[in-house]
Amino acid sequence: MFGMKKFMSFLIFALAATCANAYIDRDTAVVRIMNKAAGKTQTVNIPVGGTIEHEKMTITVHSCKVTDPFDAADSFMFVDVHDAAHGKIFGGWMSHNEPGDNPLQNQDYDLWLVNCQ
Repeated sequence: MFGMKKFMSFLIFALAATCANAYIDRDTAVVRIMNKAAGKTQTVNIPVGGTIEHEKMTITVHSCKVTDPFDAADSFMFVDVHDAAHGKIFGGWMSHNEPGDNPLQNQDYDLWLVNCQ
């Protein structure tokens, strides 16, 4: 009976370990911004908890995380973006591997996460 308890404990631990996603917090989000009118892109580093002004936008990064080294590599960023003319134009999570799931695409700019450092 004791062997069965150990086996069940191990099985529960193994299932929990494979089902849980572990993320590692990083200090800096590397973001690429495309100015559609000018036809140029620029890569900027934004510290987590920091805000930058880029042309007409204000970008605040609240969190930047990468997946556990044992999972498929991906980066995630929680960000708020404000435009001087339109107010808040984006707020939420972005994924490096799935940029089309939740992108910032407006008439002036596209913005996407390159990675977290």
